[in-house]
Amino acid sequence: MIHRALLLLILSITLIKVEAGKPNILFIVIDDMNDNISLLDSESPIKTPNLKRLAKRGTLFTQAYCISAACNPSRVATLTGLRPSTSGVYQNASDWRKALPNRKTIMQQFQAAGYSVRGAGKIFHHKLEGAFHDKASFDDFLPMGQQNMPPKKLNMAPEYGSRNTDWGIWPDNEEDTIDFRSTEYCIRNLENPPKDKPLFLACGIFKPHSPFFAPIKYYQNQTTIRKPNRLANDLHDLPSGAKSLMKRTKWFWSGMNKLDRRIPGSYQDFINAYAACCRFADAQVGRLLDALDNSPISKNTIVILWSDHGFHLGEKDHIEKFALWEKTNHIPLIIAAPGVTKPNSLCHQPIDLTVLYPTLLELCGLKKDLHCDGPSAVPLLRNPEALWPYPAISTYGKGNHTIRTKRWRYIQYNDGSEELYNHDYDPNEWTNLANQPIMVPTLSKLRARIAFGQEAKQVPNLRR
Repeated sequence: MIHRALLLLILSITLIKVEAGKPNILFIVIDDMNDNISLLDSESPIKTPNLKRLAKRGTLFTQAYCISAACNPSRVATLTGLRPSTSGVYQNASDWRKALPNRKTIMQQFQAAGYSVRGAGKIFHHKLEGAFHDKASFDDFLPMGQQNMPPKKLNMAPEYGSRNTDWGIWPDNEEDTIDFRSTEYCIRNLENPPKDKPLFLACGIFKPHSPFFAPIKYYQNQTTIRKPNRLANDLHDLPSGAKSLMKRTKWFWSGMNKLDRRIPGSYQDFINAYAACCRFADAQVGRLLDALDNSPISKNTIVILWSDHGFHLGEKDHIEKFALWEKTNHIPLIIAAPGVTKPNSLCHQPIDLTVLYPTLLELCGLKKDLHCDGPSAVPLLRNPEALWPYPAISTYGKGNHTIRTKRWRYIQYNDGSEELYNHDYDPNEWTNLANQPIMVPTLSKLRARIAFGQEAKQVPNLRR
């Protein structure tokens, strides 16, 4: 009897230690996914049931925004907790490690706290050489595989773009895709997590990034995808800063118009292909959730899902990201934290991704980092209606910023020109109000919030 009682005591102590241990993290990053998905728009024909499945487990932020509408600056800012105005990392070609040689990424914070940090796919900007991937941030990492390309362009339009802007049904075998391989690596780590350390597992899903290739099953049983709402002469009220910023990407939309006139239906096929890629990405999330649910760490794992930025499919006569409007900055963001978030929670506060770094530190009991440019969103996870005075700010290129409140989108370009849209009645951002005298008080308040939010911190120990 004594031996039995002692055994039960030891088992109880062991269970208490396991339950009290640090939570594991499943950190999912999706590339180029905009808000035209059923997760954020119940009427959207682009169905994302697995994203909705995850949202039911925690908090969906319905008004979450990226920090920058380009892969490298967005990911660097999110993973270091520092805005481009602090780090100086504004472009896809920026050498972020040279700019921030001493800054710990969020993964390095968890390594220092005793976590086993593993990952696969596109976490940082996907080139492994030089300025992009950060080898020191992972104990083990499976690089994003090479794109499996068809023998020739599928859209049969030699005058439009390149192999990297192609679209169509490809490949035949889903297992030949980049994302299947990345997800498979993460599934193996969920099935066999480290026994002596908590796990931080990052999965970077490349789709729906171009080229818009997805296997045929993601095109099947898909309701016709609506073309975006557009306004004739929408660009007539854009200021000089907008016209200058958008000059480099004008060819995407103008070329699509020419192509669609020559080969009718090309534009619709392009949109359908993007939608198929979104469905494919959602399926990979489903595979991860299935593996988590069947894993030994299913009860003690925080799941974070976010996209690095959105994507225009013709809204405001624009295709691509690289802009400061709603469609390219509004993103999906879900946080499911057992014991903190309530299932099926919705938070409608506008926030940006500077919250992720400090939020993860707080959720896991790690020491607060005073250099972060954003606040922890844990108060919103506990109470989605909590007071939230912080602005949601996005930046694309030095001196070009946008702020999103519940009512307003305000854009300030580096030449001082401006845009202002009232989302209460202009969700498509068709009418620029910045030149209307009655808007002067509103503009003054939003300018002040931009200036406050973009004030660079003096962190010389993080720079060279």
